[in-house]
Amino acid sequence: MLLRHVTDGGVVDHRANPQAWARTLDISREAVDLYLASDVIDLHIDSFIWTRVLGYRIDRRHGHGLLGARLYSQVDLPRLREARVSGAGWSITTNPLPRRGHPARYAANRRALLDAFARAGDVSVCRGVADYRAARAADRHAAFVSVQGGDAVADDGALEAAAAGGELVRVTLVHLRNTALGATSAPFDLRRAFGAAARPGKPGLAAPRSDGHLTARGRDFVRRLDAARVFVDLAHIHPRGFFDAVDAHDRSLPLMVSHTGVTGVTPHWRNIDDDQLRAVAATGGVVGVMYQSSFLGDPLLHGRATSIVDHLQHVVDTVGDDHAALGSDWDGAIVPPRDLPTCLELPRLVQLMLDRGWSAARVQKVLGGNFLRALGALRP
Repeated sequence: MLLRHVTDGGVVDHRANPQAWARTLDISREAVDLYLASDVIDLHIDSFIWTRVLGYRIDRRHGHGLLGARLYSQVDLPRLREARVSGAGWSITTNPLPRRGHPARYAANRRALLDAFARAGDVSVCRGVADYRAARAADRHAAFVSVQGGDAVADDGALEAAAAGGELVRVTLVHLRNTALGATSAPFDLRRAFGAAARPGKPGLAAPRSDGHLTARGRDFVRRLDAARVFVDLAHIHPRGFFDAVDAHDRSLPLMVSHTGVTGVTPHWRNIDDDQLRAVAATGGVVGVMYQSSFLGDPLLHGRATSIVDHLQHVVDTVGDDHAALGSDWDGAIVPPRDLPTCLELPRLVQLMLDRGWSAARVQKVLGGNFLRALGALRP
């Protein structure tokens, strides 16, 4: 397969020589020590896309790939372990293009993802904070299974069946196309653009023209997610649908935007504004900042990691320390900053935060503490 080439070599334990890691990354020992002492949790990793499409082995170590860590080959489980990423939301993403049958075979994809975790050998599939703490104590990567595109589990009983095992932690309501649940924030609709039609007997799976609002089915789906104690993720959704979901949601439970930028730094259709930030914060939720250079406001091939911190800073300035998080969208066909091409350079973010005068407590909240607090409110 095109993407099966890997590099040799085991996982380096940087805890044994943090000074050497600091020298390699050209950052301070203080930044590396703080990073190693922190829970480091990424809200959204999309590597499983490449597993499904081209056989990318997330349980094997890769290099930068054919495109220099652009679009893919930014993470795999061995590199995440070396980078000391203690947990991540692993996304099963629906196919945004037309296809026969259901847009995502959740059960089969779930099995393939869990099999990859089992092959890696040092991964724990986690359902809540207690599971995460146990994985951390055992020095295992904590994997939180997620779905991007709620139509994958929106059929009657499908969500409840998926949630019954407990490992489904988050569902992004819509992705890059309009569905029977609601509308994408994208200025295009991939499914309509490619001429998709409704399935016979399944008109709800077509891509209807939309005014941006959640449909009645979408509102009901939000309530079903709440009842199942699954995070309602408002990444990718149209602003009107965003606030429809807020209205339908149980305000005692935290909301999430797993991977986004903020318009207060860079106006863009993929980013959320200050009112949306406040709506999430009002529920005790979290907002993960993604690493796509153009969404952050940089030239596509010349992004800088400091732009990620610009967006995190705006979240902090707008709603406080308790709601900003990391939501990279690694391997989600993104072009990350040139100085943060893979997960192995993550401590550079800590250095940039310290350079701005951030306290150690704030840094640790953003790296993982805020997500764990929100998760604890949903699933102790």
